[in-house]
Amino acid sequence: MEDRARRSGHWSSNPFREAGSIGRAAAGTSAGGYVGRAAQSWRRSRSMGVGLSRSIFPPPTASAIPAAGQDSTVAIRPRRLSACFWRASARACIGEPDLTIRAYLLQWLTAKERLLQPTTVAGYRDNVHRDLIPAFGTLPLEDLRARHVEAWVAEQLNAGRGRVIVYRVASTLRTALNSAVRARRLAYNPAQYCVPTRPRAAERVCWDPQQAAAFLHHNARHYADQLSDLFEVMIGTGMRRGEILGLHWTDVHLAEHTLFVRWSLSAVNNNELHLGPPKTRASRNWIALSPRVASAFRRQAAIHRRLQPAGTPLGGLVFAGYDGAPLRPQWVLDQLRRRSTELALPRIGLHDLRHTAATIMISSGIPVAIVSKTLRHSTLATTVNLYGHLLKYAAHDATSALAAALDQADHERTQHPEHPTRALRSAA
Repeated sequence: MEDRARRSGHWSSNPFREAGSIGRAAAGTSAGGYVGRAAQSWRRSRSMGVGLSRSIFPPPTASAIPAAGQDSTVAIRPRRLSACFWRASARACIGEPDLTIRAYLLQWLTAKERLLQPTTVAGYRDNVHRDLIPAFGTLPLEDLRARHVEAWVAEQLNAGRGRVIVYRVASTLRTALNSAVRARRLAYNPAQYCVPTRPRAAERVCWDPQQAAAFLHHNARHYADQLSDLFEVMIGTGMRRGEILGLHWTDVHLAEHTLFVRWSLSAVNNNELHLGPPKTRASRNWIALSPRVASAFRRQAAIHRRLQPAGTPLGGLVFAGYDGAPLRPQWVLDQLRRRSTELALPRIGLHDLRHTAATIMISSGIPVAIVSKTLRHSTLATTVNLYGHLLKYAAHDATSALAAALDQADHERTQHPEHPTRALRSAA
C-alpha cells in the first residue's frame, strides 16, 4: 500500500517507520537518541492535527539507511531532521504576512487589559508605545529575528540607558511574543533569549523595632489622626499599600479580631485610581489583628460614627477623606516621609513598612512559614528569597541547639557507660 502511495505522490505516513532499522542500529548513540526524539515530535504533531506531507517529511531514501558495517551516526544527518521539524512547525502556524509588529502589539495590549492589573497594563503600554513600536513597529511580525532584538538591546545599553528599563522593555516584548507562539501566530519566539539579565534589586531599607515604635509613638502624640492609625495597621499586619487603602468596614471584624483582604487600590501614573482584586490569589485572605491594631480600628470606627447619623452601620472605606473618597497613595507617602524626617529616621517607602513588619517578625524568632502565611505570600520560597538574609541568626540558633543535644547525649553516655543506647534514648 505504501509503495502504491509513493508512486502516486501522496505518501504521508510516519517518516520514521522505515527508519526503524536506523534507530535500532544507532541505539546507544547520540544519533539514535535523536531519531527517537524526532519520532516523538512527529507523533505529537500528528496528535495536534498538523498535516505532515511529503513536502515537509520526505520518505527516507536508500542513502539514509546505513549499509552493513557503515557508521549509522553519519547516515542519519540530524541537522536535516532538525530543519524538517522547524519547517513543520512554521507550516503549522497561521500565515499573516501583512501583520506588523505594531498591529500585533496593539492587539495584545487590548487583550491584556481584561486580564491584568491596571498598573501592569499601564507599564506594558508605556513600554510598547515609547520603545517597541518606534523600534520594530513597521517590521512584519514573521520577519522579526533575534538579531533585531539583540541589536536594539546593545544600542540602548551603549547609549547609557538604565539596565532596569531595558530589561523591562525587552521582557515586555518577550511576553507579547510568547502569546503569539501560544496562539500559533509565530513558530518560535525570537526574543526568548535576547532579554538581558535581570538587574539585582536594591537592598530594602527597613526600620528596626525601636525605630518603628518611635515613629508610631511620635504620630500618636503629635498628630493622632487617621494616618497615625493607618501606619499602626500597616506595621502591625504587614498589609500592602493598596490593600490598606482599599479596605472596607464590611471586611473588618473587630469582635473576632480579624479582617479580610478583598480589595486593593492602585494608582496608574500617580493619577487615575483603580479599585480591584488583590495582587495574587493568596493575598485574598484573612489577617489576624493584634490588640494594638484592633485599638487603631476602634478609634477610626468612633470617628466614623460621630460623622454619621445615629444607628447607621459602618460602611465605605476605613481610611478615606472627609467626603469618603480614597486617599491618594502619593499623599500618604509624602506624609510618611515628612513625619519620619522629623525623627531623623531612615528614608523608606510605604511598601517598606511591610518589609519592616516581616523583618521584626523574623528577627523575633517567628518561624518563616508563619511569617509567609501572615504576609500571604503565594509560596514559602517567596518569603525565603526576600528575607533569607535574616535567617542566618536562626541558622546559628539551630546549629547551637544541635550541638547542645549532642553534648547532652555524650554526657549521658559517660554517666552510664554500661547502657550507652539507653542513655541516648533518655537524652532524646
